Amino acid sequence: MKVNRRKLLSLLGMSPALLAGSRVEAEQKKKGPGSEPKLTAVSPKGTPPAVQLYSMAPRLDKLDGKTIYLVDATGFFGSDKLLEKMQVWFQQNIPSVKTVLRRKAGIYGADDPKLWAEIKANANATIMAIGH
Repeated sequence: MKVNRRKLLSLLGMSPALLAGSRVEAEQKKKGPGSEPKLTAVSPKGTPPAVQLYSMAPRLDKLDGKTIYLVDATGFFGSDKLLEKMQVWFQQNIPSVKTVLRRKAGIYGADDPKLWAEIKANANATIMAIGH
């Protein structure tokens, strides 16, 4: 019985490209010892865009009378509870600090221009909970 290795690999959830290695090895044996196989690799990612660097925000000399946004950036389990506890801590220890709780829209990597504009207009500082 002849086994179709390509179909067998696809049934196992493996790429038929795995077969290419055995062909290269077979050709290598034909050529003899000391000759190197020629392999060509192409990245499917392409060229990434240039990274735009930003300087760090200036540091506050004090927190009294400032507004701090507490932002849940990922919705990771318990991050909202942590930020609520931080808000209580500020109320008890530095009551002049105004804290604002917000949940960023979308997944971690997604942009939230509305929230960023609100923070830029109203916040003196931001603490972001991004999960584990």
